[in-house]
Amino acid sequence: MIPPVSKDLNRGLPVANTITCRLVTPAKELLNEEVVYASVPMWDGLVGCQHGTSPLVAKLGTGKLRLDFPSDAGSGSRMYFIDGGFVKMANNELVILAERAIAAEEIIESEARAELAEANARVIPDDAPNRMEAVEKLTRERQAAALKVSMASTSKAVGI
Repeated sequence: MIPPVSKDLNRGLPVANTITCRLVTPAKELLNEEVVYASVPMWDGLVGCQHGTSPLVAKLGTGKLRLDFPSDAGSGSRMYFIDGGFVKMANNELVILAERAIAAEEIIESEARAELAEANARVIPDDAPNRMEAVEKLTRERQAAALKVSMASTSKAVGI
């Protein structure tokens, strides 16, 4: 296997084995860098993207986005909590248009735990209209909060 290379340092141009990854939310662009691999949470599972990945347009789900950077960039991997949106992969460019995206190190564990406790305390009445939809929504909220707690504890962002 050929080792991944990020940029020609003399010209700043991307070279073999990397893709350009852009992570954008309605508020701002969070990332625009070269990566060697991205594990993207789709609505129906994870998809891996790397140099040479076939074109793709798909719906994002809720989950952990993992971005692996070239070894010469010295930054290893970064994680983001992603919640909804769309992704496009074409011509070795990955564009992630997320409804919500938070860097793992910015998730405050105490807030994530409070969010999880609040979601776990909520109860859907048996006679609620659209009970099935309400149960599915609450389940997604609980799973998202649990993932945030896990990501926050791993990244050591502990808040006050």
